[in-house]
Amino acid sequence: MSLDSTTTTPDPASQGAARQETAAPAAEVGSTGRPGPLGTVLAGAAGRNLGLVIALVLLCVVGVATAGDRFASIDNALTILRLASVIGVVSIGMTFVISGGGIDLSVGAIAALASVWATTLATQSMAADTHWIVMVFTAIVVGAACGLVNGALIAYARIAPFIVTLAMLAAARGLAEIIAQRRTQIVSDRGFIDFFNARVLGLPVLVIIFALVAVAGWLLLNRTTFGRRTLAVGGNPEAARLAGIKVQRQTMYLYILLGVACGIAAVMIMARTTTGTSTHGSLWELDAIAAVVIGGTLLSGGRGTIVGTVFGVLIFNTLTNVFTLNNLDTSTQNVAKGLIIVAAVLLQQRVAARHRAP
Repeated sequence: MSLDSTTTTPDPASQGAARQETAAPAAEVGSTGRPGPLGTVLAGAAGRNLGLVIALVLLCVVGVATAGDRFASIDNALTILRLASVIGVVSIGMTFVISGGGIDLSVGAIAALASVWATTLATQSMAADTHWIVMVFTAIVVGAACGLVNGALIAYARIAPFIVTLAMLAAARGLAEIIAQRRTQIVSDRGFIDFFNARVLGLPVLVIIFALVAVAGWLLLNRTTFGRRTLAVGGNPEAARLAGIKVQRQTMYLYILLGVACGIAAVMIMARTTTGTSTHGSLWELDAIAAVVIGGTLLSGGRGTIVGTVFGVLIFNTLTNVFTLNNLDTSTQNVAKGLIIVAAVLLQQRVAARHRAP
C-alpha cells in the first residue's frame, strides 16, 4: 500500500510544468482566444501610434483634396506646427498629470496670469536694465507657483483635483485681470520678440521649443524613476504607497511640472502675439485634455504616452487648419472635436475591457 501511494502521488511542480507544456501549443495555434504576436503589437503603444499616424495622413489627404496647394504648401505646414507648439507644450505637462491620476482645468488661466505678470511695466523695466530672460524667468516662476498651490491642495488637503483647479481657473484669470486692469500689455523688448520669432534651419524657434519639451517629457516619463513613479501613482495609489512611493509628494511634483509647462507656453504666446493679456489661454484646458486623450493616455491614470500626445496635438491643429482653409465656422470645428474626444474615450474603454477579459 505504501509503495502504491508513493508512486501515484502527483508532484505539484510536475503538474505545473505539464500544464505549461500543454498550454503552449494551444497558444501557438490561437485556440485560447488570446491575440497572436501581431495582435499584441497592434494593441500596444505601437498600434495606437500607428492609428494616430493613419488618422493624421487621412486628414492631410482631405486637406489636399479640399484646399489644394493652400494646404500642401510648406508655409502652411509651418503654420500648423507653430500653432501646435504652444498648446503642445501644455499638453506634454497635462500628460504627466493625467497619467498620475489627476486633471487640471486651470492651465489656460495660469498661462494668462504668467503672461500678464511677465509683461508688467515693472518686469519689462527690469528686463530692459538687465536681459529679457527676466521675463521668461518670471513667467515660469508664476506658472510653477500656481502649480504648487494646486498640487499642495490636492495632495495634502485632499481636495478633489476638479474642484481645486476649477477654483484656480477663476482665481488666476481674475488676478490677471486685476494686474492688467483689463488691458492688453504690449511686449516692448525687441530682443525677446526677435529671438522667439526667429528660425533655425528653417524651423521657427517656437516649434523647436515644442520639440525639445516633447523629447524631455518622453525621457522623463519613460526613462526615469520619476516617470515610473508617476505611472504607479496613477495606476494604483495605495499599491504605490505600500511600495514606498511618497504619493502626496509625487502628486504635488506633477502639478508643479504642469505649471512650469504653462509658464513656458505663456512665454511662447507672448512672443507670438507680442502681448500679455488676461484673455490668453482661453479653452486651453479642453484642447490639452483632448490631445492627451486622443494620444492614448488613460483618463483614469496609470498609462501615458508623450508620442501619442504629440500626434494628438498635430491631429487637432491639422483639423482646425483644414476647416479654416475651407471657411467652416468654429462651431463646426468644436462639434468635430467633441465627436473625436467621445470616440477616443469609447475606444479606450473597449481596449481596457479587452485587456481585463480572461
